[in-house]
Amino acid sequence: MKIHILGACGTFMGGVAMLASRAGHQVTGADQHTYPPMSDLLKHEGIVLHEGYSEEPMLDEPDLVIIGNALSRGNPAVEYVLNNRLNFTSGPRWLGENYLRGRKVIAVAGTHGKTSTSSMLAWILEFAGLKPGFLIGGVPTNFNVSAREGSDYFVVEADEYDTAFFDKRSKFVHYRPQVAILNNLEYDHADIFPDLAAIETQFHHLVRTIPGNGTIISNGSDANLERVISKGCWSTLQRFSFDDKYEWQVELIKTDASELRFHHQQKLVGTLQWGQCGRHNAMNACVAIAAAVAVGLPASVALEALSLFSGVKRRMEVVAQAQDIIVYDDFAHHPTAIRLTLEGLRRKVGNARILVALEPRSNTMRAGVHAHELGPALMAADHVWLKTGEGIDWDPKVALAPLEGRFKIVTRVDDMLLQIKNNLNPGDHVVFMSNGGFEAAPRRMAEFLETK
Repeated sequence: MKIHILGACGTFMGGVAMLASRAGHQVTGADQHTYPPMSDLLKHEGIVLHEGYSEEPMLDEPDLVIIGNALSRGNPAVEYVLNNRLNFTSGPRWLGENYLRGRKVIAVAGTHGKTSTSSMLAWILEFAGLKPGFLIGGVPTNFNVSAREGSDYFVVEADEYDTAFFDKRSKFVHYRPQVAILNNLEYDHADIFPDLAAIETQFHHLVRTIPGNGTIISNGSDANLERVISKGCWSTLQRFSFDDKYEWQVELIKTDASELRFHHQQKLVGTLQWGQCGRHNAMNACVAIAAAVAVGLPASVALEALSLFSGVKRRMEVVAQAQDIIVYDDFAHHPTAIRLTLEGLRRKVGNARILVALEPRSNTMRAGVHAHELGPALMAADHVWLKTGEGIDWDPKVALAPLEGRFKIVTRVDDMLLQIKNNLNPGDHVVFMSNGGFEAAPRRMAEFLETK
């Protein structure tokens, strides 16, 4: 089958393109900008990429056009598909109907931690010899790819964002998993959801798709998820938390969460020493172990696998370590994730200075929905540089006022980098936080240190 993919360089759609190609289809793709690393991965797969959304790649009438959710009416490629009545679908629907059907699917949902938890779980299954397939919204460093076909088991990052311009349901309703992880639930994606209740409804729809002999593993300490569960649950339900009243419990042996203890039904499962830190990663590890046990693996195997888990690119990824200074690249999209990440780093580094460069780039952050939470989320930092620009119609100085002067507002990345360089001291930890490219700021800082 000839398949043309619109929006092919996004992480999800790029993964769909790779899976379709490996399934034997002739795949081409297009994006507004064909950019690395996804463009390099797709070209390595033999997928021909087209820059921009012209009709040219579709003149020979592909059998199917898969349209990414970044495209809307008015896009020339979308209008060509509709006007010429080409067969089209969405990425999530194609994945669910043509790739996941018949597999043992484990879906990882939640506002935060989807990528890290999916990566942990895929690595546990790989370590156990199950050769899982996966589609993850990041690159697990144990695999160095974001998508793989694999065997019977398939781990999918289950995003609540909408499916396509013609299907406003969340992506995850298309996946029909046997095991569903519900990590947490907060208000996000203000561009498509009017309020928290609308997102809770979508999570309820996901719960409705889990079979009666399937398993839902939910964060018992999350009141929003408890509301979702209270609307109806027809599957085996397990909860996880730091609290010992739930089926799965994680304890911090070390305050930075680099050493953990796990209990199942109040019985000790084992301990874990690993290279990750932060309470959020402790919870991610707990639910990954629970999901592995739900598909039949011993908890001891999951613990041994996680001791060898090396993390995810752009999730507090160390991109440079020179001059006694460490530079991190972190995918930040929400104040809660920012707070948990920085608190985890603070516990790990003690009194060492933490310098943060932040680009509020997600639609929700740019709209200022969480502006009042931003200052408190950054309290663990010693100094913050916030890059502002078009689309930011809230006052950054007001938002960062809780930092009591420990911040600077910049409009140019070049100025920000210069100011950080001029303020560096040996022993500093420099964290770049953005869910976009940030004009390659982490790499540029790394190059500066390595040539200093």
